[in-house]
Amino acid sequence: MLTAHLALTAAALFTGAAFYVNFAEQPARLALDDRALLAEWKPSYQRGFAMQAPLAILGFLFGAATWWSTGNAAWLLGGLVMLANWPFTLLVIMPTNARLNETPLESAGPETRVLVQTWGGLHAVRTALGALATVIFLWALN
Repeated sequence: MLTAHLALTAAALFTGAAFYVNFAEQPARLALDDRALLAEWKPSYQRGFAMQAPLAILGFLFGAATWWSTGNAAWLLGGLVMLANWPFTLLVIMPTNARLNETPLESAGPETRVLVQTWGGLHAVRTALGALATVIFLWALN
């Protein structure tokens, strides 16, 4: 049942990282002026993506592997919830990400701030998906 514990661990790590962004990093970022806000968001986004994207995939793979070996559909459901972060990010969040990444620092202004605020709300959906997957995995484990 190692895959079950690994699925839960991946989901919990994903959720913790996503929650940190929404609870600590985003409010701190929004306290900065527009240019500094964008200067902080760009590298933060790149690093966060590099950490959270693999965790979403691992959560899915370990959840699916546990479902395959146990036949308990809750593991597949939790894995699919983890995987849902990918299409949500690519289809819903990516247009906002692209606009922010394309904005030169010297052009940052009120519109940039609105985009970062929008991004924060969209990112909260990722936090909720991670939390839901974590709860499903905990339920399946018991």
